[in-house]
Amino acid sequence: MEAANIGAGGAREADVAPAPATTEASRGVMAGWSPADPGPLGLAAFAATTFCLSMVNANLVNITAVGVVLVLALAYGGIVQIIAGIWEFRTGNTFGAVAFCSYGAFWVSVYFLFHTFLVLIAPAHRASALGLYLWTWAIFTIYMFIASLRTSGAVALTFLLLMITFILLAIGNSSLAGGTAATNNTIKLGGWFGIATAAAAWYASGAAVINSTFGRTLLPVVPLRR
Repeated sequence: MEAANIGAGGAREADVAPAPATTEASRGVMAGWSPADPGPLGLAAFAATTFCLSMVNANLVNITAVGVVLVLALAYGGIVQIIAGIWEFRTGNTFGAVAFCSYGAFWVSVYFLFHTFLVLIAPAHRASALGLYLWTWAIFTIYMFIASLRTSGAVALTFLLLMITFILLAIGNSSLAGGTAATNNTIKLGGWFGIATAAAAWYASGAAVINSTFGRTLLPVVPLRR
């Protein structure tokens, strides 16, 4: 999730993680070649899939649309995001590599969970199982949010909203067996925060692409590095 060089002097205004103090070769510049920034791709894949699922969670789209979400989760949010994460290892961006590979795996697991394995869980225990699954990802997102505070404002906002989204969905699904209106509203609220998360991720992705393409900062992302 490391942005391309933009502006005078090669200042990377849209960086997702602080650049390590290493040689040009260790940052991917070898024999006159350097990889394109995989960050905007990973962010876009994450944003699109999060948006579609959140529209269902917020009850803005009927649950029957979940099939579309699963296809997107496997192909774009999953496979493409993992590819972006692998290329972040190549650029030396630990934060981006861990984030993209992990959330890419999350979306792949969502596909198989809903497509194959959820039906193997007894109906009375499915909600609590989903709650456990979501709490696991909420814990991971909490420390990724802390790490994001040294990246950029746009990325930190994305992780803050994502952390809240996971917590709300975990709470809602963990208590779904009770079938209370409060629980349903908690999941819907998680859906709305998910939509906001997608918007923040799309902005961070779009800013990196546009700023890199134009060679100057048109969409600020507010670097947080000291």
